[in-house]
Amino acid sequence: MIKNHINRQQVHRGSFIYIVTAISALGGLLFGYDTGVISGAILFIKKRFMLSATLEEFVVSFVLVGAVIGAVVGGRLADRFGRRRVIIVASALFACGSLGTALALSVAWLVAGRFVVGVAIGIASFATPLYISEISPEDIRGKLVSFNQLAITIGIVVSYLIGYALSSSGNWRLMFGLAAIPSSILGIGMFFMPSSPRWLVSRAMMDKARTVLEQIRGTSDVDEELRGIQEGLAQQSGNWKALAGPLLRPALIVGIGLAVLQQITGINTVIYYAPTIFQFAGFQSASTAILATVGVGVINMVITIVAMQLLDRVGRRPLLLIGLAGMIFSLGMLGFAFQLPNLSKAMGWVAVGSLMLYVGSFAIGMGPVFWLLISEIYPLKIRGLAMSIATVANWGANFIVALTFLSMIKILGRSGTFWVYALVGIVAWLFSYFLVPETRGRSLEYIESHWRSGGHPRQMGKK
Repeated sequence: MIKNHINRQQVHRGSFIYIVTAISALGGLLFGYDTGVISGAILFIKKRFMLSATLEEFVVSFVLVGAVIGAVVGGRLADRFGRRRVIIVASALFACGSLGTALALSVAWLVAGRFVVGVAIGIASFATPLYISEISPEDIRGKLVSFNQLAITIGIVVSYLIGYALSSSGNWRLMFGLAAIPSSILGIGMFFMPSSPRWLVSRAMMDKARTVLEQIRGTSDVDEELRGIQEGLAQQSGNWKALAGPLLRPALIVGIGLAVLQQITGINTVIYYAPTIFQFAGFQSASTAILATVGVGVINMVITIVAMQLLDRVGRRPLLLIGLAGMIFSLGMLGFAFQLPNLSKAMGWVAVGSLMLYVGSFAIGMGPVFWLLISEIYPLKIRGLAMSIATVANWGANFIVALTFLSMIKILGRSGTFWVYALVGIVAWLFSYFLVPETRGRSLEYIESHWRSGGHPRQMGKK
C-alpha cells in the first residue's frame, strides 16, 4: 500500500514538469500569434490608413525594433531577477500592446502598440526556452524546449484562422485585441510556477532549488544533479569578457551565426507576407489568400510535432542539416515558379507547394533547433546574457529581412529574391555542418565543461 502510494506520488510529481512547460509555453503561443496576425491584418490596415509600400514595411517590421530592445534588456533582467519573473513582465506587455494596437486611431498609435508587443516578443522569445531548458531532464530536454516552438506554430495557425474568420468583416482591431486573453492566462499561470532551479542555485538559494528539483523530478534523490549544478557554477565567470574569451567564443559564434542565418534565409517573409505571396501566385481575393496561408501554418505546426519526437532520438545536427537542404531546394523551386512571365494555374500550385515544403523544412530543422541550441550551449552564469545576444542578432536580422522584402521584390524580382534566400541557405548548411555541435543526451553541465576544456563544437556529441 505504502509503495503504491509513493509510486502514484512520483508519477504525479513527475507530470508537474509538463504542466510547468505548458504554462510557460504560452509565451511562445503569444510570440507566434503576434508574429502571424499582422499577415492578415495588414491587408486591411493598408487600406484603412492608405499605406504606401514603404510605410507598409515600416508597420510590419517596427514590432521587430521592440523585439530587439526586449532581447537587449531582457537578458540581464533574466539573470538578475529570474526567468519566471521576466516572463510575467512579458505577459503584461503582451496584454497592453495588443489592446493598444486594437484601439489605434493613427499610424503612429498603431506603430507604438506594435512596438510594445515587440518588446514582449523579444523577452519571451528567449526567456521561455531558457526557463524550460533549465527545468528539463537531459533525456527529454529537446522535446520539452520544443514545446515552445510548437506553441509558436500554434499561435501562428490561430492568428491565420482568426484572420480568415474576420476577413469578411475586415475587423483587424479584433485580430490584435484577442491576444490579451492568452496574455492574461500566461501572467496568472506563471505566478504559481516555480523559479528555475539553476537560477536559484546561482543566487545561493539552495533550499528552494532542492525543493523545486524534487517537485519537477518527482523524486527526493536530486543530490547528484544539485551538486553538478554547483560545481559547474563554481568554475564560471559571469561577464562579457568570459563570453567573448577563447573558450566560449565558439559557442558565441554558433549562437549568433544561427540567429542571423535563421532569418536571412527568409522564413519571416513567409510568416509576415504569406497572403501577399499567394496573391503573387494568383490567389487574388484576401479571404482565399489568407485561407491558403492557414495551410502553411498547419504544416508548420504538424512538422514541428514530428521534430519534437526526433530531437532527442535522432539529434539536433541531422535535423538541422536535412531541414536546410529542404529549404534550399524549395526556395530554388519557388524562384523557378515565379520566373515564368505569366504564372499559369499549374505553376501557381508549384509555388504553393514549394512554399509549404519550405515551411515544413524550416519546422523540422532551423525552427526548433536554433532556439533549443541557444538554451543549451551557454554556461549558467551568463546564459541569460548570451541568449539575449543571440536573440538580438535574430531579431535584428528579422527586422532587416522584413524591412527589405518588398523592396527586394521590386529590385530583383520575385524569382531573384527567393534565389538569394536559397544561396544564403547554402551558406547556412555549410556553417551548420562545420560548426554546430550535437547536444543530444548531454547535461547542461557537461556542455559547459566541454567548452571549458577547449573542445571543438563537432566533438561535443561524441562519446
